[in-house]
Amino acid sequence: MESLVRSVTHVQVAIPVGGEDEARAFYGGLLGLVEVAKPPELAKRGGCWFELPEGTCGQLHLGVDPDFRPAKKAHVAFVVSDVTKLAETARPQGYEVLEVQDDETEQVYIYDPFGNRLEFRADD
Repeated sequence: MESLVRSVTHVQVAIPVGGEDEARAFYGGLLGLVEVAKPPELAKRGGCWFELPEGTCGQLHLGVDPDFRPAKKAHVAFVVSDVTKLAETARPQGYEVLEVQDDETEQVYIYDPFGNRLEFRADD
């Protein structure tokens, strides 16, 4: 059967209430993603959205969850130009970095300010 899915428009990661400034520092500051305005009706709920580079799935939505629990296993995987540089930049800023032993791809897990696990892989 042919898949009905054609693409992904966005991925969503939960953040706690009031976490927008920390999210901006991590996703905008450390990762260099560009924040985009949420539609006015959705902006009332809090959170923030970031544009992902062209050729990816579109956007990263950070949604406020009043019952927030960090995603320790489920994660988004990003391809980055320099895994080592990202890890070396994240550590002194206090972000937890977990080295991954993989013979095929250079990668690390970095936890956002809220404890959500994110994977970063080398640009092959």
